[in-house]
Amino acid sequence: MDHFRLSDANVITEKYMDSILIEERLIDSVVADTSMDFLGERFSMPVMTPAFSHLGNYDGREHNGLEEYSMAAKECNILNFCGMMENDQFKKLTDTGAKTVRIVKPYADHAKVIDQMQYAESVGAFGIGMDIDHIFGEKGEDVVVGEKMAVQTSEMLRSYVELTKLPFVVKGVLSVSDAVKSADAGAKAIIVSHHHGRLPYAVPPLMILPKIRDSLKGRDVKIIVDCGIASGADVFKALALGADACAVGRSMLPSLEKGGAAGAAEFIRKVGNELRYIMSFTGFAKPEDIDDTVLHFL
Repeated sequence: MDHFRLSDANVITEKYMDSILIEERLIDSVVADTSMDFLGERFSMPVMTPAFSHLGNYDGREHNGLEEYSMAAKECNILNFCGMMENDQFKKLTDTGAKTVRIVKPYADHAKVIDQMQYAESVGAFGIGMDIDHIFGEKGEDVVVGEKMAVQTSEMLRSYVELTKLPFVVKGVLSVSDAVKSADAGAKAIIVSHHHGRLPYAVPPLMILPKIRDSLKGRDVKIIVDCGIASGADVFKALALGADACAVGRSMLPSLEKGGAAGAAEFIRKVGNELRYIMSFTGFAKPEDIDDTVLHFL
């Protein structure tokens, strides 16, 4: 057997998600409304873009992939995320009009962390955050595109939160421990993720999600889930297990590469439409109504 495949967290995650089944509840149901309030804003659906970095210009188009999916987020009225980039690139994303959260890498250059967070706020970011699941590499601290990363402490996270008036998001939470520490530091949201399987045998986000939800009960911290989210059914299952929203990731890339902003927007709408369809089929009128009583596990 292929040991790498057996240890691939993405394969494990996909199998777990597919093991969750949904029951119908049709009588007295209505056509669902997918819109939701999130961190003080109204969005069309609990679907968000991923915190991608370093996307090029597909087919020689004028705008790169980061700018194109930001345009799609604006068009679809969903929350937009982005990852590692320099300030001039981030400004191009906010110029699209998309409400955008900048996820900053845990640079060893602490001054760069502060600069990127402060710059994001100065040009109208919706929120800022830290990508904690990119701290470590095989030889110690990770090196990403020539930039060395650094260990992050609870005190450092708290200092970032206190640096800004914007909502702070911690990305890469995959345990109750990190969820609670993020909340204690003052984070307004967490992204439950294993960053496309950086940790071998990583627990599927949906498997650990109910424990994280319970640990944050009453804490006013929003929970976003990514990794393997490719359909409205995936979003529905995550919401039922305790998430407030989901981010689509690599599942959006083929549509983005081929169709640009229009292709990404079409994909996002398709996910939202399937979510509405399943909500209607299960008797849930609004995203916040969804619970796990309709789920069954193989």
